[in-house]
Amino acid sequence: MFYNIKNMTNKRRDFMKKTALFSLGGAAVSSLGFAANDTKKMNTELNGIRPKVLFFDVNETLLDLTTMKKSVGDALGGRPDLLPLWFTTMLQYSLVTTVGRQYNDFGIIGVAALQMVAANNGITISESDAKTAILTPLRSIPAHPEVKAALSELKQAGYKLVSFTNSSNIGVETQFKNAGLIDYFDHRLSIEDIGKFKPHTDAYDWAARKMGISPNECMLVAAHGWDIAGALWANWRGAFISRPGAQLYPLADKPEINESDLKLITEKLITLK
Repeated sequence: MFYNIKNMTNKRRDFMKKTALFSLGGAAVSSLGFAANDTKKMNTELNGIRPKVLFFDVNETLLDLTTMKKSVGDALGGRPDLLPLWFTTMLQYSLVTTVGRQYNDFGIIGVAALQMVAANNGITISESDAKTAILTPLRSIPAHPEVKAALSELKQAGYKLVSFTNSSNIGVETQFKNAGLIDYFDHRLSIEDIGKFKPHTDAYDWAARKMGISPNECMLVAAHGWDIAGALWANWRGAFISRPGAQLYPLADKPEINESDLKLITEKLITLK
C-alpha cells in the first residue's frame, strides 16, 4: 500500500511538472506570436510612409536576361525548356553553399548547376563552354525598357537607391557600366562581402546595417518571389515586379506593392510621404 501511495504521489508530481512546462511553452509561443503580430502591425502602419532606402535586386529586376537565356538554352542543346530547372538548381546550390558555411561566386555556382542539368538530360557541356554560355552575355545585358526613366524619377523624388545582389561586386559593376546604370545608384551591395546568399536573413540584416538604418526602414524592389519573401521575413518592406514567369511565394506575407514593371511601382513610390 505504501508503494501504491508513493507511486501515485510521483505520478501527480510528474503531471504537475508537465503542466507547468506546457504552460511555459504556451506562454513562449504566445509571446512569439505577439512579437510577430507587432512586427506586421508596425510594417502595416508604415504603408504610405517612404522607406529610407530602396534596395534593388539586379538580374531580371533591372536587367533583361533574354540574351543570356538564349545562350544558356543553346548550350543545353537547344532546350530552352530546361532554363527554369537550371535557375532553380543554381539557387538551390547557392543556399546549400550558405547552409554549409561555404562560399562560391554566384556565377560559378551557375556554371556548376548548368553542367548538372546538362548531365541529367544526356547533354555534354564542358566547364569552359558553360562559363561562356553564362558569363559572356551576362556582362553586357541591357536594362528593361522602363528602368532608366523610373530610376531617374525616383532619384528626382529624393530616394536613396542601393543595388543589392547575389552577384559579385565586379560582376555588378561591369553590368551597370555596360547597361548605363552606374550613376543611378548611391551604393552597390553584394553578398560577396558577407558570404551568405539571399534569402538568408543575415544578408538582409547586414545590408540594413551597412546603410545605418533599421530593417523596417528598408524596402526591397525585386522580381523574385523568394527574394521578396526573404526580405519580408527579415522585417523589410517589399515591392514586387511581377515580370513574366515571376510569382510571389504563397506562404509568405504579401508585399505592399505589386506591379508588372518598375514604372508602375515608381508611380506608387513617389506618392509616399
